[in-house]
Amino acid sequence: QVQLVESGGGLVQPGGSLRLSCAASGFSLDYYTIGWFRQAPGKEREGVSCIDIRTSKTYYADSVKGRFTVSRDSAKNTVYLQMNSLKPEDTAVYYCARSDFGPNTLCAGSTLRADYWGQGTQVTVSS
Repeated sequence: QVQLVESGGGLVQPGGSLRLSCAASGFSLDYYTIGWFRQAPGKEREGVSCIDIRTSKTYYADSVKGRFTVSRDSAKNTVYLQMNSLKPEDTAVYYCARSDFGPNTLCAGSTLRADYWGQGTQVTVSS
């Protein structure tokens, strides 16, 4: 059974850091692209960062470039999103998703290109 489970969210002050984890089970990450998306109240879900595990190619949304870093640990079958210099506008529920598409296509295109999603983890940036 394919599952993606996010963890690591929480409340952090502006300028702080968090590391999100996306633990996969039921399949190997090595053959897919994994994307991180976020959805704030009243807004559409948007692609934040995606990584093609097969090629290590990555994509970052302009709003997070230089602040967020996506990485993976194949031994743990887990993808991480390191978030630094957090801003209040980063507040959202963060989801990870699996796709056969490349990172640019997944992150910048339709969320329909992902076939499995995690349940999400809340990130709140506030003083």
